[in-house]
Amino acid sequence: LIPVPVLVAEPQSITMVVKTLVCAFSELRVYPGHGKQFVRRDGQALVFLNSKCLSLYKQKKKPGQLTWTQAWRRLNKKGKTITVTRRRNRKTTKFVRAVTGATKAEIDARRRAPPS
Repeated sequence: LIPVPVLVAEPQSITMVVKTLVCAFSELRVYPGHGKQFVRRDGQALVFLNSKCLSLYKQKKKPGQLTWTQAWRRLNKKGKTITVTRRRNRKTTKFVRAVTGATKAEIDARRRAPPS
């Protein structure tokens, strides 16, 4: 018998993808098997994280008024640590450019001369 080399594939890390929905009130993630679905009269289905969110929605509460919602955090600029810093402008430097047909010495002499 002839030995045959066997290639063994190294185990790759497999990441599991879970489809999550976004709560219509708190904007938090709703994982499969959780949350409540509410269908409005116009036929639009809204997904809520829990009965608390559904109850507050039915009471017509504003999510921006409640500190634990993402809407409040967005309105009050919370959570974003990346801040854009303004660029500093460098001071402009003066360049003395030669005028065609005149040297720098001639230009300086004309500047120092009294106005005629």
